[in-house]
Amino acid sequence: MRYCLFLLLLSISIISTAQQVDKNATQQVRADQEQTRRAALLRTMDQGIEEMNQGLYAQADEKFLYVLNNIKGVPSDLTFYFGKNSFYLSKFKQSADWLNKYIQLKGTTGQHYTEALDLLKKAEAEVLIERSKEVTKVKQVLSQSYDIDCGPTGKVICPVCKGTTVIIKKGAFGNEYKSCQYCDKHGQLTCDQYNQLVRGELKPRQN
Repeated sequence: MRYCLFLLLLSISIISTAQQVDKNATQQVRADQEQTRRAALLRTMDQGIEEMNQGLYAQADEKFLYVLNNIKGVPSDLTFYFGKNSFYLSKFKQSADWLNKYIQLKGTTGQHYTEALDLLKKAEAEVLIERSKEVTKVKQVLSQSYDIDCGPTGKVICPVCKGTTVIIKKGAFGNEYKSCQYCDKHGQLTCDQYNQLVRGELKPRQN
């Protein structure tokens, strides 16, 4: 009886060990497959970098987007290269977003920090130019020299932040929050400020 019990326990132990070995082997195979897949994606990224350096920005963009959409864990260097390539494609808002993310991730010690900061400043300047053109279009639609009556209170909800006092910018890795540089602490503008804003004449406060 004891011998039979011993054999039963031994069989269970052998089966359990075999199952654990099989599980570990499966996990290792999956890890190896993921490593091989990531290595292939990084080679694609390197191809994109090479194409970007050759001035083939549209082709590089396709490579970078493919990597971004398929890799687990975006490499910090890719945030720089994608931002840089976006700048050369005149996608300035996108460029600023990704370059800013690179600087957030790597700080001043990042290998590409100096170039990223320079491109970021240029991209942000181009975004401001694009926004000023949009303001001009709005200005023409709303007319150039007529003040809008804000009603008896003389106050209006800030159209920039919608009265929240906070500007929410959607980034690739989540929302970014910034205090509104136009309204007061209640999210309002005076009538004069509102009309200046409509005409593109209201300057943002320097926080």
